[in-house]
Amino acid sequence: MLEALICPVTHSTLHYDAERQELVSKAANLAFPIRDGIPVMLVDEARALE
Repeated sequence: MLEALICPVTHSTLHYDAERQELVSKAANLAFPIRDGIPVMLVDEARALE
């Protein structure tokens, strides 16, 4: 299922970070959280990457 998800900002692929439970968009420099097994693909909920 994760392969079907894309970044809502750039429409690029996402990379799964198992340690942080996030989907990372390198193109947008954002990490989207996964809560209770459900990806939260809202820009307002994303964490900016350093």
